[in-house]
Amino acid sequence: MRGWLKATIGVVVLAGVLVGADRIAVGVAEDEAADQILRSGRMSQKPDVSIEGFPFLTQVVSKKLDDVRISSDGLTVGEGKDKVALHAFRAELSGVEVSGNMSSAVVDHGSGTALITYPDLARLLPPASELVPNAGRLSLGAGTRLSLSYGGPGKVKASMGPFPVGDAAVHSQGDTVTVDGFTLSTMASLLAGVSDQALAPISFTLSTLPAGLNLSSVTPREDGLQLAFDGKDVKLIG
Repeated sequence: MRGWLKATIGVVVLAGVLVGADRIAVGVAEDEAADQILRSGRMSQKPDVSIEGFPFLTQVVSKKLDDVRISSDGLTVGEGKDKVALHAFRAELSGVEVSGNMSSAVVDHGSGTALITYPDLARLLPPASELVPNAGRLSLGAGTRLSLSYGGPGKVKASMGPFPVGDAAVHSQGDTVTVDGFTLSTMASLLAGVSDQALAPISFTLSTLPAGLNLSSVTPREDGLQLAFDGKDVKLIG
């Protein structure tokens, strides 16, 4: 009985040691992966990285991680005037092939989401002077931009100073987002001397998206424009 008890205790202790070693190893790997993602330029700031699955060490031996999750808030994407903040970025990466020292990583498949607030989205759109001929007649300040809010499923609503410009549909093709359908109010059209009340479609491209993913869709919500990402055979590190 004593021998059986000692053996059982020994197994439990050994299991605890192995689990502890596994958790220490995964913590070190997560931190190193976050550093390498930042160095590779795939994200504008160091993300939080979580390597799922147990045990981790067997995944290391196979050099393929089953499930990696990365997150960050306050990322920036784009360049120059098209730079914008991404909030609540979350991504799930499956089948991540890594080198032994985490200097390279390729993802079989990845998907994610993030949010652009409406004030930030408005800064991606041209000022009123570029959208409406004779916009100066509307007594708008220099550099006045559209004020945006949720306009219902698939749409954003806008105003230009005190003048409403209706709502517009939002859609994407590749990494380019297009806002199409804004129409000046009758009063604004009269004041500006514009006969055609419809504004031309407005497009912008989101470059340097996080983790090497591509934009797959955009969805207006109450709190902003939700972006969805995906990608296959994505080079995450290296």
